[in-house]
Amino acid sequence: MKYGAQKESSAGTVHTFNKATAKGSQKDSDKSTQTGTVGELKKTLADLYLLQLKTQNFHWNVEGPLFFSLHKLFEKQYEQIAEYVDRSAEVLRAMKSPAPGSFQAFKKLADVEECTDEKLSATKMIDILTADHTTLAELYKARLETAEQEEETSAVTLYEDLISFHEKAAWMIRSHHS
Repeated sequence: MKYGAQKESSAGTVHTFNKATAKGSQKDSDKSTQTGTVGELKKTLADLYLLQLKTQNFHWNVEGPLFFSLHKLFEKQYEQIAEYVDRSAEVLRAMKSPAPGSFQAFKKLADVEECTDEKLSATKMIDILTADHTTLAELYKARLETAEQEEETSAVTLYEDLISFHEKAAWMIRSHHS
């Protein structure tokens, strides 16, 4: 997500989502970004790809008493996200639009941000992924409305499925807080 840093304590920073970007509107810096369902699907594909990478990164690097359960959960989730990445690209192609396919394009389009290579605690990973999934569920509700208005049935179905997935994923991750 587009984060603003806030001081939490000596433990580091907390990432907060800037809800001003949550409507999925065209970024001012990129006039070539398409609007409507196609433009939003490209952003969705980018969000999902970067979230998949972040989740897989956390799967590889989680440590501590929650290692086993988080390692397994993150693996299951990045595999599910990979399926949604493919579905998103296929819906774009069915709408006769090319699917973005480079890290440069994804970083330009996405509301999800990469995670740095700094070592993070399991608690921090939980906080970051919970925030990402929660925010994406809300963001995709707005994108669902656009797809409904444009009567893009495949996109509507995809967004309904994504909203359910992200809400459940946030709950599953959040449940690991002690």
